[in-house]
Amino acid sequence: MHENILITGGAGFAGSALALSIKRRFPESRVYAFDNLKRRGSEMNLPRLRAAGVEFVHGDVRDLSDLLALPKMPDLIIEASAEPSAQAGYGGSPQYLIDTNLMGCYNCLELARRSECDFFFLSTSRVYPYRMLNSLEFVETEKRFQLTSAQSVRGASEFGVAEDFPMEGARSLYGMTKLAAELMVAEYADAYGFRYFIERFGVLTGPWQMAKSDQGVVALWVAAHVLKKNLAYIGFGGQGKQVRDFLHVDDFCDLVIAQIEDFGAFHGKRLNAGGGNAVSTSLCELTQLCEEVTGNRLDFRSEPENRPADVRVFITDHRQLSAIHGWKPLRSAQSTVQDIFEWVRANETLVRTLITN
Repeated sequence: MHENILITGGAGFAGSALALSIKRRFPESRVYAFDNLKRRGSEMNLPRLRAAGVEFVHGDVRDLSDLLALPKMPDLIIEASAEPSAQAGYGGSPQYLIDTNLMGCYNCLELARRSECDFFFLSTSRVYPYRMLNSLEFVETEKRFQLTSAQSVRGASEFGVAEDFPMEGARSLYGMTKLAAELMVAEYADAYGFRYFIERFGVLTGPWQMAKSDQGVVALWVAAHVLKKNLAYIGFGGQGKQVRDFLHVDDFCDLVIAQIEDFGAFHGKRLNAGGGNAVSTSLCELTQLCEEVTGNRLDFRSEPENRPADVRVFITDHRQLSAIHGWKPLRSAQSTVQDIFEWVRANETLVRTLITN
């Protein structure tokens, strides 16, 4: 097993969950959580990391010297740092987005080149072009938009979107940075001979997600129901029928740990990972789940107009991953909502502060 593991974005939602899980699984390994603490709420994870024996390093991936100042050179880098919102950069400058997601990845790759370490890159389903996604055949039911089994686009089916889906077209400024970073990872690994793999994750969620409106929609929905903060259905007619699959953070951590234990089986691959049809929901259906779990009912505004790069339906086709690893998500949509609810209720003061600022 790797002895020195660097997790960038290590105080964020995905990064901190991975740091804690990896340290529990491999207590003899040194795990570094590297973060600039820019995202509100990430500072709340520092006591949890410290208590688990994870070493926090305050630094910025945009600055290579911060990475080179680590106590030990890593033998595994998990690149989980990102400005994660699909709405980032619209209506203002994309500089922070590009500096973090592209230049930050470049600096991490420079560290990998110098240390000759393994490299795991957390990518996103947003690399797939949104206009092509919105052209897929669907039916409209009472509660959701549903992809049909007959699709004329390569890589699209009733199972969702597969890795060979066409890549022509715009995907969002955020998606662009992640796809460009994917290409950079593959080129660096080929040029300098280190192992890597890339995972395209859909929506990740679960306890300790400090949800805001631009990222973390499932946790935001649950928290808003607990705190009785009204929400809005935005885009595609404002009915809340748009659909996403999602993945519980514990399923995410279990998967990544299994993959880094068997790194050679995944070297050089780019794979989709998500809940698939089995763990998917529309916003309407998510509202119903939240009402059942919390006992609260909210008023919803309807904002029919789409935002930039909005997507009607995204379901992760994870069959390639499952064929290699036999993997499938274990936590259902309902149990995920229940877990988030219990966490919000136990941390209501903290969540109330975050959701109202």
